[in-house]
Amino acid sequence: MSLSRLLVALAIVVVGGVVVLECSGRQPDRDAVAAAEAELGIDLASRRLSVGDVELFVVEAGPADGPLVVLLHGFPEFWYAWRGPMAGLAAAGFRVAVPDQRGYDLSDKPEEIDAYRVDLLAADIAALIPALGYESAFVAGHDWGGGVAWNLAIRHPERVRRLAVVDTPHPRAFDDFESDEDTVDWFRTFFALPWLPERAARLGNWRLGSSALRDTSLADTFPEATMDLYRSAWDRDDAMKGMIDWYRASYRDPPPDPATWRVALPTLVMLAPGDVYIPAAATRRSMSWLDDGRLVELEEGTHWVIQERPARIAELLVEFFVR
Repeated sequence: MSLSRLLVALAIVVVGGVVVLECSGRQPDRDAVAAAEAELGIDLASRRLSVGDVELFVVEAGPADGPLVVLLHGFPEFWYAWRGPMAGLAAAGFRVAVPDQRGYDLSDKPEEIDAYRVDLLAADIAALIPALGYESAFVAGHDWGGGVAWNLAIRHPERVRRLAVVDTPHPRAFDDFESDEDTVDWFRTFFALPWLPERAARLGNWRLGSSALRDTSLADTFPEATMDLYRSAWDRDDAMKGMIDWYRASYRDPPPDPATWRVALPTLVMLAPGDVYIPAAATRRSMSWLDDGRLVELEEGTHWVIQERPARIAELLVEFFVR
């Protein structure tokens, strides 16, 4: 075979592979707000709000004049992950706002990797709170949302009344840290690659993401109806690229250091016993960076505990926020 024919054949194979990947992950547009309303039996409001250079999609519940709670999701989730605790907080009288963070689901998705630096992600939430009509808020975050919550409290403490994080170490907790725990971390290296991770994620109807959730959670946490909502969110406007760009940005030049890494705000750190992604020892080390910290080691649950035990998470948050 001549070189030209070989190149043409190779090009056909590559184009065909891309087409297969795109078709494999294609999803209908599903309404997670309506699904959550039906599941929880409560009314939810949703809107897009400008927070500077992006607009965030925000879902809200609870009395309009209640104290504000902002809940921040992690990877590979979206606002819907917090639906259970959201309902419990709303029933306790809080106004609860849960955004899709930049790059996710129905929020804006900048193209540049540097747009996903953690200081910019924290600035989004610092701007979201006044956009919601409040000067400050109670803030809780899980996974990457916990990373944003930590940075919000460190870089914009005036916006945070009390801070709660679930299975997310303080940004400096990994300094000089070596773990002997058996954790899953291969994906962090994989996500540093360009283009391939977001394309491979589409294979087999989003098999990688579905398996990452189901294989590391308690039974029945992610039924097929829930997974369909996740797949729709991952497919929307090529969201997976923006989601993975959070990791790529973290491997680049770090943002400027804040004036201090210590957190003076009252802070609740929650730790699930079955988390295979975050070393428990690293989360416990967070306490050395807190002036007023409390550690709660949960009775059960995995990395996805906010969906496995939403009533327990809501109970702890209500107790902490009303003190």
